[in-house]
Amino acid sequence: MTLLIGTDEAGYGPNLGPLVVAASAWHVEDDAAGAALAGRLAHATGAVAAAAGWRGPLWGDSKRIYQPGAGLAALESGVLATLAESPPTGADLAARLGSGGDPAAPPEWPRFLAACLPMAADPPTVAGLAAAVATTLPRHGLRLDAVRCRIVHPATFNALLAEGLNKSDILSRTTLDLAADLRAAWPDEPAEIWCDRHGGRKTYAALVGRHFGAALVRTIGETADLSRYELPADRCRIEFAVGGEGRIPVALASMTAKYVRELAMAAFNAHWSSRQPGLAPTAGYPVDARRWWGAAEATVHEAGLDTAAIWRRA
Repeated sequence: MTLLIGTDEAGYGPNLGPLVVAASAWHVEDDAAGAALAGRLAHATGAVAAAAGWRGPLWGDSKRIYQPGAGLAALESGVLATLAESPPTGADLAARLGSGGDPAAPPEWPRFLAACLPMAADPPTVAGLAAAVATTLPRHGLRLDAVRCRIVHPATFNALLAEGLNKSDILSRTTLDLAADLRAAWPDEPAEIWCDRHGGRKTYAALVGRHFGAALVRTIGETADLSRYELPADRCRIEFAVGGEGRIPVALASMTAKYVRELAMAAFNAHWSSRQPGLAPTAGYPVDARRWWGAAEATVHEAGLDTAAIWRRA
């Protein structure tokens, strides 16, 4: 069998809220690769949706699955369908996704952990989707083994910037550490790792070698759209593609990261509006983040927090 890992992020650009990186790990029964493998994954995903009576794509680019103002149900259903049992709280979700406690977690984090799930999705529908995932994927020679994420809170993000990393470095380090951990869980099988490109970065060989502990990283190609590498001793290939979320393992990672970030921002807005009634919520992206900060800065400092605990520097 071949191990297939897809990774993506949510929250790379905002000034408020966490950066979330997620990954999905799959097993493929034969040596299908490239377009043939991507096509099989897409076909199997369609079969899962059909088996559960789900209309529309189950897994896809999170920007298409979730539109602000349209509700969280579609995104939440697709993510929770990957879990055998829907987690009842945010704390259970974090544990299932391997996101342990962080001493730098912001003050709203207890609200995230206490959140009752699902927030918008219909529980029987989620249960039906989860059953369809478990029974339908194997018929297509596929198995979804794990979905994991890492959460980088603002204080940690800013501390890494202070160490000399830039924003792209933080994303690449978090992503490759997560991918390497998943790869290490199945070390005896050949592996393919698909990543959405990290900002404008084009060259990854040194980073791959460092995070995977590889003595040799062979560059297969580096173009404007695709950077590909091989780790011969590890029987592993890794690539970074523009538009990588068009492939199901990356898309599922994209959706998971977006879902966790949306829950985090819901907790963020609930916390600060409870301290400052009438404070308009924010998604955390730069223009609106500056509006929010102008309205809430005094309240943040009255809570005894430094700017770096809330505001992510670029």
